[in-house]
Amino acid sequence: MNMDYDLFMTDMLRQARGEMVSSGYEELTTPEAVDEAIKRPGTTLVMVNSVCGCAGGIARPAAAHAVHYDKRPTHLVTVFAGQDKEATAQARMHFGEDHLPSSPSFVLLKDGQAVAEIGRHEIEGHDPMSVITSIQALFEEYCEEV
Repeated sequence: MNMDYDLFMTDMLRQARGEMVSSGYEELTTPEAVDEAIKRPGTTLVMVNSVCGCAGGIARPAAAHAVHYDKRPTHLVTVFAGQDKEATAQARMHFGEDHLPSSPSFVLLKDGQAVAEIGRHEIEGHDPMSVITSIQALFEEYCEEV
């Protein structure tokens, strides 16, 4: 069996991006788009997407299902680590000095300031429901009812 690796990766990336967009997340692909999104008032959940099969395959479904909750962020955005490198680096600059790069991950910002984070170590090896519960706990603490 001979598989075209580039075709396979292109399809995998398209699917990973599409999962987030179809779940209501705004895809940020440039540093300028990141800065504009972070400036918006209210709460913003940033999902740092990744093609990592084990953690990404848990994080994307968790991100999609977590938003079905009474309280949720004003804005849902995503950057793609390893793909939109400049946008991801710009987002991480907004996450604060204590932030350790992690993908996939979730960072919740309130009026442009990072208030909470769920890193890869809290995603990989966990089931999607426990990640959903962790995300929704952040919503409960920091977000308004919709």
